[in-house]
Amino acid sequence: MKMMMTRATMATIAFSSPGSGTCMLSLPPHFLSSSHNTFHSKSLNFNTLDDALSSFNRMLHMHPPPSIADFTKLLTSITKMKHYSTVLSLSHQMDSFGIPPNIYTLNILINSFCHLQRLGFAFSVLAKILKLGHQPNIATFNTLIRGLCVEGKIGEVLHLFDKMIGEGFQPNVVTYGTLINGLCKVGSTSAAIRLLRSMEQGNCQPDVVVYTSIIDSLCKDRQVTQAFNLFSEMIHQGISPSIFTYNSLIHALCNLCEWKHVATLLNEMVNSKIMPNVVIFSTVVDALCKEGKVMEAHDVVDMMIKRGVEPNVVTYNALMDGHCLRSEMDEAVKVFDTMVCKGFAPDVVSYSTLINGYCKIQRIEKAMYLFEEMCRKELIPNTVTYSTLMHGLCHVGRLQDAIALFHEMVTRGQIPDFVSYCILLDYLCKNRRLDEAMALLKAIEGSNMDPDIQIYTIVIDGMCRAGELEAARDLFSNLSSKGLHPNVWTYTIMINGLCQQGLLAEASKLFGEMKRKGYSPNGCTYNLITRGFLRNNETLRGIQLLQEMLARGFSADVSTSTLLVEMLSDDGLDQSVKQILSEFLQ
Repeated sequence: MKMMMTRATMATIAFSSPGSGTCMLSLPPHFLSSSHNTFHSKSLNFNTLDDALSSFNRMLHMHPPPSIADFTKLLTSITKMKHYSTVLSLSHQMDSFGIPPNIYTLNILINSFCHLQRLGFAFSVLAKILKLGHQPNIATFNTLIRGLCVEGKIGEVLHLFDKMIGEGFQPNVVTYGTLINGLCKVGSTSAAIRLLRSMEQGNCQPDVVVYTSIIDSLCKDRQVTQAFNLFSEMIHQGISPSIFTYNSLIHALCNLCEWKHVATLLNEMVNSKIMPNVVIFSTVVDALCKEGKVMEAHDVVDMMIKRGVEPNVVTYNALMDGHCLRSEMDEAVKVFDTMVCKGFAPDVVSYSTLINGYCKIQRIEKAMYLFEEMCRKELIPNTVTYSTLMHGLCHVGRLQDAIALFHEMVTRGQIPDFVSYCILLDYLCKNRRLDEAMALLKAIEGSNMDPDIQIYTIVIDGMCRAGELEAARDLFSNLSSKGLHPNVWTYTIMINGLCQQGLLAEASKLFGEMKRKGYSPNGCTYNLITRGFLRNNETLRGIQLLQEMLARGFSADVSTSTLLVEMLSDDGLDQSVKQILSEFLQ
């Protein structure tokens, strides 16, 4: 018995020694031939959580119990299944049975707490590591750094990083990669680049993952030239790009409509023996479709099929959207049918895309049929689906049906977003149902959402349309108390409301204020205020505004031009004024 305990203790000590920065287990050769390993090899190979729990219960009641190594391997397997709460529960049972943890077990606990976004508990495990006399390893710090990065706590990450180095731990490529990815995720690309340069000057050389994180972040920041410079630098360093590197660059080029460069990069991939996958091809197809190049998008799909890459639902959805944007609904339906024939089940995006297409051409009954069909197929419409259909209903004058659909959305557990609320508010205001609009605004203010300037602008517009100028004035004046600032459209609506009530001096004052505050009037602003002055017989001021509008590169719209024609037909208008006005119609 004494000899058995000694062997177990030796095995545990060997297993608990500080590792190389990973959570992989490294057991001595004599342990691999022990009776405990026989149990492990037969009992720890399982495919389901139930199998793992059965093995754990058997291990827990063995006398003597298996080594901590076997328990650690079992917990690692459960972690890979992403049953993090179960890992914590089993660890608690091990404690109650007097099975002492080692650094690897404790690292697994830290990892589980981080995945459950319980960072406070993760750091308490770090304290436990130190209290038990264990030495944290690089894997301990890497796991904590990843957990902080996931929650966007970059300040705390940098503090932990500095503390780790201060304690004598050398960060490895995983540490740097995790921190750089975290910085990129919060938009601190320049800081990520500085850390990359720090890596290059030290003993830890960056790998393709590190470079790709920064390249992707630069692409998202639309700093594509800098991204390609870093791409060239990476290749010069002898580091081969991955498919993810190419995907980031191709996506950025597609956003810029740099189709020739996209083709060049695709050919470069093939020459490098990296075959573009369905994600990359679908990215190109989607970008082409958004630019109206649907035929070219079909050519790309044909090419990917020839290369042995099967289009997926995302690819077909992009094609459908391209046809819908061009109001080619028959072609969109053909793509839908092809997708089904190929064995792909349409998803919520597929149906939402077609519904949007039919709503755009005001075939609302067809859109409603598709909505009902997706519900019959047990596909749950999302907020986008509901908002699309609500807007379609409102556009054809079926506001009451849109309101009913809104209530159905809420009843079915879909939380309305700003788009949903804006659609209803806009059409309630346009239909002068101001009381209902105000009730909806109060509901928004009482929810977890913070209404933005767009929502308040819609309401101010509704108040002006309904002749409630005083209420519009009050809401406009109180925007700053809500932490909001009027935008060009808010000013334009308020100026138009004042002009319609003949309050030209106040409208002119507000027009000057928006310019002083850095909000440049647009063509709509100029046309509305110009018509306000002309209709209220302030012809000279109206002419000044027309001249200013033209000098800024804007032109008279249809309503303004029509008003000028009417004024030229007025026999009572001075001929010199008519001469000036006629110049604006040439």
